[in-house]
Amino acid sequence: MPISDFQVVIGLEVHAQLLTASKIFCGCSTAFGGAPNAHTCPVCLGLPGALPALNRSVVEMAVRTGLALGCEIRPKSVFARKNYFYPDLPKGYQISQYELPICEGGEVTFTLDGRDHTARLVRIHMEEDAGKNVHDVSADGSSGVDLNRAGVPLVEIVSRPDLRSAEEAVEYLKALRAILMALGVNDGNMQEGSLRCDANVSVMRKGASELGTRCEIKNMNSFRFLKQAIEFEARRQVELIEAGEPVVQETRLFDPDRGETRSMRSKEEAHDYRYFPEPDLPPVIVEAALVERLRAALPELPRAKAERYQRSLGLSAQDAGNLVADAAVSAWFDAALAAYGAGPEAAKKVANWVIGELARLANETGEAPATWKLTPARLAAVLRLIDAGTIGGPGAKQVVEEVFRTGAEPDAVVKAKGLAQVSDEGAIEAAVDKVLAANPGEVEKYRGGRKNLVGFFVGQVMKEMRGKGNPAVVNALLRRKLGD
Repeated sequence: MPISDFQVVIGLEVHAQLLTASKIFCGCSTAFGGAPNAHTCPVCLGLPGALPALNRSVVEMAVRTGLALGCEIRPKSVFARKNYFYPDLPKGYQISQYELPICEGGEVTFTLDGRDHTARLVRIHMEEDAGKNVHDVSADGSSGVDLNRAGVPLVEIVSRPDLRSAEEAVEYLKALRAILMALGVNDGNMQEGSLRCDANVSVMRKGASELGTRCEIKNMNSFRFLKQAIEFEARRQVELIEAGEPVVQETRLFDPDRGETRSMRSKEEAHDYRYFPEPDLPPVIVEAALVERLRAALPELPRAKAERYQRSLGLSAQDAGNLVADAAVSAWFDAALAAYGAGPEAAKKVANWVIGELARLANETGEAPATWKLTPARLAAVLRLIDAGTIGGPGAKQVVEEVFRTGAEPDAVVKAKGLAQVSDEGAIEAAVDKVLAANPGEVEKYRGGRKNLVGFFVGQVMKEMRGKGNPAVVNALLRRKLGD
């Protein structure tokens, strides 16, 4: 029976590192990197007698997240000890939440193929991160443990098994990432592991009502890996069922080099962790006044912003979606539009540059909008140079790239590189005459009805003028001399 006769069922558990300066239960730094075990203290090292103290900012960020996702905020929640033994878990247990999480319910809406989909949430809870095992740290191939990450605050966002394809899972995660970044509670940096997810994957025959046995795939930190892992795991489970073999509930890892999942351990159930209330921390009391204060301070969320971009600025759904996927990019776009001018025409011009050339340069350099040397005001200056006919499209790209890399002023780059567009009719006419004289056959074909040859002539004239001819003047002169 082919895989098309089966339905994949997916639920995601997303771990988002909160953007606090210090850890959840101590004052150690949460900064990424640093020498191994430099950001540690007796609390996050789990030393005897050290007691945790809850970081208030963690609670506020968890509540903000819950409000944005439509959750019920529990007025009283409780921390619990999740007991398991692993080298990067210094205490032998993780402080998390179990029976009484801070947020329950809620949903995430996302768009796929032009249609809206909604995945319901089970819960959001607060917890501390574990450390990190570092392998092959010396010539003898030994491993080490870096506990800088131990105690870093996380929220875990658990969805119901509402997702029905790898594509849906990816778009769900993209939508959730955009919301967390817009809230300012997470930086969305999947490469550094500050946003990662586990996928619970099962398959069932189409038309069936009972879900299949699920396997959990741990710690994926890219959209591409998530898609590949789900697709492989679904195929693996279907092959087992077709062969008459059972799907065993277990935890698996995704190997991106081989593009496959492999068994990690038999799947634990909640009772295997021996959860019990954390005796060193009192219950978390969230007052109604705090909830309302945080609700009133919520920013415009990505879907609402995308709808506003379409409604007020005339942007396409695709362009609007690309802009709001990263809160820093949409803020940069807003600032550039404010510097350049209002209206749909201006918005489309700015959006094209942000989504196109700036996205390319940012991908090449790895720089975030906050560090771009091409400021919103400088992009506005480039666009005004284009509007004035001072530079054309190719010249503008050179200016943007130079300003992006050096921070020079656009007009200075135009002068230094000699990128100013030639609009003088006499100079352009000389180039047009030269091109027409050199291509009598093409001129004859054009006058015989091959009007699409105008592009050839324009290209030849621009080549003759080293790309500096004003396209509008070039086109006008060509058509006049060709008899149009």
